[in-house]
Amino acid sequence: MLIRINMNKTISLILALSLCLMCVGCKNTDRPHASANGIITVDNGKMRENMTAMDYAEDMGMGINLGNTFDGFYQNLRRANSGASIIGGNTAKEYERCWGAVETTQEIIDGMKNEGFKTVRLPVYWGNMMEEDDTFTINEQLLDRVEEVINYCRNDGLYVVVNIHHYDEYIIKHYSRSETVEIIKRLWAQIAERYKEYSDYLIFEGFNEHVGSARPEDDFTEDEIYDYVNELNRTFVNAVRATGGNNSERVLIISGYHTNIDRTTDERFVVTEDTVKDRLMVSVHYADNACYWEKSIGSRHWVDYTNSQCELLKKAFIDKGIPVFMGEINANYDEESLSKNKIYDTPAECVEVSLGILKSYKILPVVWDTNDSLYYRTLCRIKSPDLRAVINDFTGVVHSDETDTAA
Repeated sequence: MLIRINMNKTISLILALSLCLMCVGCKNTDRPHASANGIITVDNGKMRENMTAMDYAEDMGMGINLGNTFDGFYQNLRRANSGASIIGGNTAKEYERCWGAVETTQEIIDGMKNEGFKTVRLPVYWGNMMEEDDTFTINEQLLDRVEEVINYCRNDGLYVVVNIHHYDEYIIKHYSRSETVEIIKRLWAQIAERYKEYSDYLIFEGFNEHVGSARPEDDFTEDEIYDYVNELNRTFVNAVRATGGNNSERVLIISGYHTNIDRTTDERFVVTEDTVKDRLMVSVHYADNACYWEKSIGSRHWVDYTNSQCELLKKAFIDKGIPVFMGEINANYDEESLSKNKIYDTPAECVEVSLGILKSYKILPVVWDTNDSLYYRTLCRIKSPDLRAVINDFTGVVHSDETDTAA
């Protein structure tokens, strides 16, 4: 149980010891303590020394998204200015469930850890429950609930990546460039300030897929769009660094132009200058996206295309010591997306090949997943035995026969 407290040191110690007993069996050996916000957490608030961004990327292993959860919003009743939505009693957990997710629990995160995932990407629509006062002040209840889930991850020793998801699209498409930059600055100042005492196992990712968009009435040239992309990433990095504390050295992930590999590896995309050395990653999505939509997964063309996309990323970033965070990959192909000329027969074989290619290029893979899709949030395990075997092999997890039995 995560408890918000304002008590003396003696009572805080008792609570911390109680949490220790609750966490028996967890592999994370950090001692619980009260964060600056008064929340008990096992995160120790420490920043490791002498680690490069590539070191972090390697240590983050394989990740999974808590998709269609905190990024959910009610699309039919959006307010005019803030992009906030109103659903039910307007509580954080109602938005968490409004796109079909179950309420996130410690057990769900425990299961992700058990399957070998070392990183959880936590997409968030920060506009939910926001007041219509043009201040873009994030609702405290939403901040609290996100922090609870951050702590679930940290209880298991996992990395957590928190971003602005879908809300970036709303802002970019409804406000001018100068207004958007100012709003993004306000949002990231709040997020970063709230969570700045967490250790370097918490990572911030600036946006999702809509850096590269603009309002319909804006008539930007392609060069101007690239300049806008670079400004948004620079605004994100500067806003986080300005909050100080652990955020002065925290790993940050800047977002590619629409997270599209071809556009992000264009020389007009600039990796933001930073006040600290070697603490930036670049985010892109789906190395084989074109093949998915043209239904050529599993073919020789698919293999060659995936390798060529990774080669672009290698030359633009990896060879320069800048890790590539592939924040969304497909690890659950459907039969319809497989090519008629496939050389790999099953979705599981295709996932194995895809993960192997990403690993060979040292790209950090994060599975896009929604409730009970690849991973059963209700049973806390990977759904398909075949896919489970592939992913467990990639993450190095060995289950007992009893655990490995399909539900």
